[in-house]
Amino acid sequence: MKRILITGAGSYIGTSFEKWVSQWPEKYQVEAISVRGDDWKNEDFGKFDTIFHVAGIAHVDAKAEMEDLYYKVNRDLTIEVAKKAKADGATHFVFMSSIIVYGDSSEIGKKRVITKETVPTPANFYGNSKLTAEQGIIPLESEMFKVAVLRPPMIYGKGSRGNYPKLAKLAQKLPVFPNIENERSMLHVDNLCEFVRLVIDNGDSGVFFPQNKEFVKTSELVYLIGRVHDKSIKLTKLFNPLINILARKIGLINKVFGNLVYEKSMSEYRDNYWVRDFKQSIEMTEN
Repeated sequence: MKRILITGAGSYIGTSFEKWVSQWPEKYQVEAISVRGDDWKNEDFGKFDTIFHVAGIAHVDAKAEMEDLYYKVNRDLTIEVAKKAKADGATHFVFMSSIIVYGDSSEIGKKRVITKETVPTPANFYGNSKLTAEQGIIPLESEMFKVAVLRPPMIYGKGSRGNYPKLAKLAQKLPVFPNIENERSMLHVDNLCEFVRLVIDNGDSGVFFPQNKEFVKTSELVYLIGRVHDKSIKLTKLFNPLINILARKIGLINKVFGNLVYEKSMSEYRDNYWVRDFKQSIEMTEN
């Protein structure tokens, strides 16, 4: 039986993973703790095989006054938890990083494909706090202590936060939506949870890039969400010239309609973790 400690109780990913592996009660014993305050320092991490560290700040405005907090939580806390895990005798540390370490989406109309040779170039302190956390924990690896770093793209699913629920709200209200050609890597939470389960089973170390099998076009995503809710959304290119102009001044537009994908071979794994295809994942998220 694998004994797993989730550091980040109540988090979306931690809660989703705990629910996912509850399908195999004979294989996994899972606990979750909060790492706010100092009480967690009194826990014995050596009782667990794997520490799955998901605590962090993501869906908060990256305002200048938040910079110190981002580094304190995303970097310093991660390194502190990893050091304790190793010192206490845990043998595996799995860290949730993010595609954000590679910076922002491309401008509309410009492809951006991340390969294994792409050097991380964070665009802000959120991305840099994740990258420097990675740089702090990877050197801790030893023969008896394996470190796995996951850099997923946008994660979505029932109850998720971030940009997906904002698009979902638009899909239920707008009669028309811009039809702009773009590609995004995304990852349904069930596919993520299965990937994490397999990484833990296999005791893997290294940097991983899980994503859905399919790239996603933003307009088709909104159209599909609308269909699930019996809303007929018309996709139109009428507004594209205006959106292209506004994109030069408003970063959010590039975030929605820009391109950002992992080259698909980066996301292949020895075992199949794609338990949901894209259409099914949207139906499950919205129903």
